[in-house]
Amino acid sequence: MNPESGSKPSKALNGVHGVHLVSHLPFSFQEINQNGDFSESTSGASGIGSNRRLIVQKVWHQRPDCLRPIRCCHNVSGDKSIAETIANVLTSLPFIALGLQAPRKNVNCRIYANSLIGVGVASSFYHASRGRLRKYLRWADYTMIATATVCLSRALRNENPKLLMAASAFVLPIQPLMVSAVHTGMMEVVFAKRAFEDPDLRMAHNVHKMSSLLGGALFIADDLLPQTPFLHAGWHLAAALGVGTCNKLLH
Repeated sequence: MNPESGSKPSKALNGVHGVHLVSHLPFSFQEINQNGDFSESTSGASGIGSNRRLIVQKVWHQRPDCLRPIRCCHNVSGDKSIAETIANVLTSLPFIALGLQAPRKNVNCRIYANSLIGVGVASSFYHASRGRLRKYLRWADYTMIATATVCLSRALRNENPKLLMAASAFVLPIQPLMVSAVHTGMMEVVFAKRAFEDPDLRMAHNVHKMSSLLGGALFIADDLLPQTPFLHAGWHLAAALGVGTCNKLLH
């Protein structure tokens, strides 16, 4: 038997009623490497569906970081210098001060004020840490920020849907950035409505908008230019300024 005999159909079954011979199998083979690139050799109509599935998989693997779970096993690079570490720790302290000064007129406001203190403490420990502990404190830092946004949303609006709050509590440990984005957006809507109705809040709202734009720009720049020093510390200050204006909504 030669090597090619396995790929040719046998003529012995030709003409037998109910038997249909094919020269190849209608299967497809796909290979996906670690970078999400794929190669494909298709045979038959099944190749079209397989190609679509691979495209969807490739898009999903290339989704932005905000849609990815925060995993403690990822490597986390530290601050580039001692000066940057000191700057990041010092610029985390204003969140503790804001939490101490926040209104505590009811239970929801007290919980939010304490969550701000937690943000400052978690951020300080994260930036001061080194070694294996740092990757766990990174998760704690992001989770504490998301927790503060949920607490602020609850303090501003007691009528938040219970399903939304339950979903936020469930997703928060896995996707803290997504939870932060949702509840920050809700806060922005409330702030804009109240500033429109109350002229005394318009100045605070204008400052809030400028600090939010600056903070967003610094956050993106910190991600795109990781070697640039003190961008993260600048984001801390812009975020603290925005949080300070939000506290005026609770008075």
